Amino acid sequence: QVQLVESGGGSVQAGGSLRLSCAASTNTSTSVSMAWFRQAPEKEREGVACLFTGGGYTAYVDSVKGRFTASQDNAKKTLYLQMNSLNPDDTAMYYCASGFTGGNCLTRTSFRYWGQGTQVTVSS
Repeated sequence: QVQLVESGGGSVQAGGSLRLSCAASTNTSTSVSMAWFRQAPEKEREGVACLFTGGGYTAYVDSVKGRFTASQDNAKKTLYLQMNSLNPDDTAMYYCASGFTGGNCLTRTSFRYWGQGTQVTVSS
């Protein structure tokens, strides 16, 4: 069982930035891939960014490409999501995921372990 704890959420104005952190109870490399998902009220949980821990390869949903960057610090057992140029459509609860089971790394069914989430609210 892997424990994941997200932090760094908050309220910002459009155009602002936030950096989310996900502290894992095990080294990030124990999972082939880790990811960030988000869920807005009454919407499905969607994959935002994923990172393959061995080589650092990343993938992003189209709506955040060029604005969000996923990274890891294996020594700190932490996954990060740098979010720039935020807009109100980015408002959601953001979740960290680990325990990759294969398949598309931006699909929620590809991960076994989830954090409790951190809220991001962007005002116009």
